[in-house]
Amino acid sequence: MSGYVARKGPLVFSNMGKWAYNLSGFNQYGLHRDDCLFETEDVKEAVRRLPRKKYDERNYRIMRALHLSMTKTILPKEQWTKYEEDEKYLEPYLNEVVREREEREEWVKNH
Repeated sequence: MSGYVARKGPLVFSNMGKWAYNLSGFNQYGLHRDDCLFETEDVKEAVRRLPRKKYDERNYRIMRALHLSMTKTILPKEQWTKYEEDEKYLEPYLNEVVREREEREEWVKNH
């Protein structure tokens, strides 16, 4: 049981994921994975559906990251987003938007 991390699967994949996560660098700016998604129409709609608090938190993280990038600095290491704490807050809304779009496309195709 010690070689298995329940949320992520086998420990080796969790370690590789953590390595890749830290290598990406966005966590050094305090960003979450979902803050860095390419903004397609589906992503824009999912962001629009976020609760106000999560929407404001997302905007704050992005504005702070832009400021840090302009000043060519990063956050102190203790403020970096940790792999274990990175919440995929947009995923449920995005899945819902994609499901609705696919259902709409299927309906249009059949009618």
